[in-house]
Amino acid sequence: MGLYDGYARLADERQVFQGAGLNPFGTCIDTLHSATEGQIGQQRVILAGTNNYLGLTFDSEAIAAAQAALGEQGTGTTGSRMANGSYGAHVALEAELAAFFERPSAIVFSTGYVANLGIISALATPKAVVLLDADCHASIYDACALGGAQVIRFRHNDAADLERRMVRLGEQARDALIIVEGIYSMLGDVAPLQAIVDIKRRLGGYLLVDEAHSFGVLGHTGRGLVQALGLEQDVDIILGTFSKSLAAIGGFAVGNDQGMEVLRYASRPYIFTASPSPSAIASVRSALRTIARQPELRDRLWANAYRLHEGLAQLGYKVGPDVSPVIPVMIGTKEQGVRFWRALIEEGVYVNLVLPPAAPSGITLVRCSVSAAHSPEQINAMVRAFAALRDRGILEAAP
Repeated sequence: MGLYDGYARLADERQVFQGAGLNPFGTCIDTLHSATEGQIGQQRVILAGTNNYLGLTFDSEAIAAAQAALGEQGTGTTGSRMANGSYGAHVALEAELAAFFERPSAIVFSTGYVANLGIISALATPKAVVLLDADCHASIYDACALGGAQVIRFRHNDAADLERRMVRLGEQARDALIIVEGIYSMLGDVAPLQAIVDIKRRLGGYLLVDEAHSFGVLGHTGRGLVQALGLEQDVDIILGTFSKSLAAIGGFAVGNDQGMEVLRYASRPYIFTASPSPSAIASVRSALRTIARQPELRDRLWANAYRLHEGLAQLGYKVGPDVSPVIPVMIGTKEQGVRFWRALIEEGVYVNLVLPPAAPSGITLVRCSVSAAHSPEQINAMVRAFAALRDRGILEAAP
């Protein structure tokens, strides 16, 4: 048996999609013109699949900060946080994140994936019970597997199902770990956090919220869904990433208890991963200041989200249940999805194609993500592109 023979079916399926045109798996943006425009081959496109929610990838202050750090501190740390990889800027960013969230503890990681892996795996030990939303990100599932915990999934955004499973645990529920997300990355829907907190107050447990797609997006200062709902005292740990609203790479955790600091000595992903480069840390510190002082970015983001969601719904497309910066459009088959995605690029719009099993419930979708940097004209152009495909019969619009 060959080393990769176990993936033969997957390889065959991917070959079918890759052989008939532009490859949807690993699309190359050949040229970036701005935070919202790029080029794929010879086709200039509006970038509507980037997670660049506040449009800060080309922020002049963040770029200047990154360039200065590059000149002063070099290209990388070449070490883990516990060896030679903690610089003054890493510690400063942790203090700034803790202050931003008004929490006593913050830990910075090299990616958002590693943040989830590092914190959750250290808590989800073989003696632990973890209850997680069925649509949680792959990094959360992987973290639970690494830690060896007993994992109990509850139906997506179904607080009643969570409660039933907590009740069955009996006394174990008091020490269980509950994990949900703020905004879910595929459907753009929001966790029923108030109902989940009510269950926690009655039955116990500890609550972790992954705010990767809601940090910078929700809350009056951008702290996420937890802040927006006034539930910050009820959430034990908030996990987040630098690769969405903060427009860089890295991840973080902030905790309500200084005791979270012990995880630096228990988390294998933290101990054995090289720390973020100085330039990334510098740009994140700059972006964090921008988020704090420019709430109008969130206003523009939400205006764009409502404009696109409403425009696509009026065309007859089946979109996500909640208005958010993540706006999925449900497609029929995988083949229709690939054809539709390629046709959108021909119309000058780049979005994400999501096929099962990455898409929940076995569906195929094209995933739009809007940015504060998109102009109203660009949002209108996106709607026109979807209208053109409907009129061309590329895909029959959902009723």
